Amino acid sequence: MNEQNETLSAAHQLMELHVEALFTYDERLRLHTINEPWPGSGPAPRFFLGRTIAGTSLCRIRHDVDDHLAEQLELWSAEESMGMDVERKPRHFENYRQLFQGQRFTMGPCFLVREEVSPAADAVIVTRDNAELLRGGFEWLLSEIDYAQPCAAIVRDNRAVSVCRSVRITSRAHEAGLETLEAYRGRGLASEAVAGWAKAVRNKGCLPLYSTSWENRSSRRVASKLSLALYGAHFSII
Repeated sequence: MNEQNETLSAAHQLMELHVEALFTYDERLRLHTINEPWPGSGPAPRFFLGRTIAGTSLCRIRHDVDDHLAEQLELWSAEESMGMDVERKPRHFENYRQLFQGQRFTMGPCFLVREEVSPAADAVIVTRDNAELLRGGFEWLLSEIDYAQPCAAIVRDNRAVSVCRSVRITSRAHEAGLETLEAYRGRGLASEAVAGWAKAVRNKGCLPLYSTSWENRSSRRVASKLSLALYGAHFSII
C-alpha cells in the first residue's frame, strides 16, 4: 500500500483522535469543555464537524444543545463528505449556521506530522528547568510550561524565538500550538519547531497532529514546507 492509500485508510481514525484531543465529553459523547492541559478551560463549541479525505464524517454536539436540534445535526452530518476537495464548505453549511442563528464559525485543514520529518539539530525541549529561554518574548508561556509538554523551541541569541508545544493532549495524540516572535518570522524557524515537537511527541508513543484555519496562511505554509499528511478538515460553530 502506498503512502497516499495509507493516509486514506487512516483518515477517519485520525479525525477521531483529533476530536478526542480537542474536547472533554460526558457519557453521551456530548461536548463540555476545550481540552486544554492547563486549568481554566473554556466551553467547547456548540457543534463540531470533521470530514476526511476518505469521504467519511463525524460530528460532536455540546451537551446544552436541545436533543431535537442534535438529531437534525446528526442527520445532516451523516450526509457530509469531503474527499480530496479539501477546501469545499460542508454540504449543509448554511443549514448549520441558520440553526445556530449565525453564530461564529471556524474551519480549516487537519494534518498528521509524518514520522520521517526530522527536527533541526538546535531544537530544544523547554521545561521548568530551562524556562529562562522563554524570557524576551514568551513570558506568557511560563504559567503553562508544566502543562503544555512537550514544548520544543528554536533558540537564537540565548532565547526561544519559535515555540511549538502540546496544547491538547490525550494518551494517543497531541495537538500542536505554534508561535513565532514577529521579528523571526519568515525564516523557516516555525517548521523546525514543529519538527522538534513532533519527534518528542512520538517518543512518548503518541501521534503528533497539526490543525489550523484556512485563513492562517503562515500556518498553512508551515504544513506545506513539512509536507504534512492532510487527513481532513474541521468545521466548528462557536
